[in-house]
Amino acid sequence: MQIDDAKIENGWLCLKVQPTEALKWLCNFKHGKDYEIKEVRQKRSLDANAYAWVLLDKLAEALNYSKAELYRRYVKEVGGCSDIVCVKNQAVNRLRSEWSNKGLGWQTDTMPSKIQGCTTVVLYYGSSSYDKAQMGRLIDLIVQDCVAVGIEVKPQEEIESLLQQYERSRTNA
Repeated sequence: MQIDDAKIENGWLCLKVQPTEALKWLCNFKHGKDYEIKEVRQKRSLDANAYAWVLLDKLAEALNYSKAELYRRYVKEVGGCSDIVCVKNQAVNRLRSEWSNKGLGWQTDTMPSKIQGCTTVVLYYGSSSYDKAQMGRLIDLIVQDCVAVGIEVKPQEEIESLLQQYERSRTNA
C-alpha cells in the first residue's frame, strides 16, 4: 500500500492511499467489517449555488417560467453531467423513479435501445453533485440567457471568485 498524503483534520487522521483494495483489506482485517471507499469530489460553494438561484428567479420572472422548470432545462445542457445506460425494459420505471427522488435536477430521458428487451436511459445528475467546473458551466448558461433578456449579472471576475471559494474551502479543510 502506498500512502500519497496524510494530514490531521478535526482530530481524524486522513490518508490518501493507493491502491484502494489494500485499504479495504486493512479496514476489514482491523475491524472485521465491510467498508466502502468513496471518491472525494469537489463541491461547489454555497455562494455560487445561491447566485445561480438568484439568477434563475430573475430569469423565471422575465420569461414567465418557473425557476424549477428553467433549472431542469439547464441541468440537461451542462456537459459532462450525465450517463447513458442500457436497462431491461421491466426495470426502466423503477430506475427513473429512484433517480428522480434524488432531487430536482436528477432527471432521465429514454430512447429505444438496439438491444432487444432493453431501453436506453440518459441519467442527468443534479447540481448538488457538481464540481467547480460543472457548476461554472451551469452558471455560464444561466448568465448567457440573463444577459440576452437584459438582466444585470455580476462581472465575470466576481462569478469566478464565487467559484474559487470552492477551491479555498477544499484546501483549508
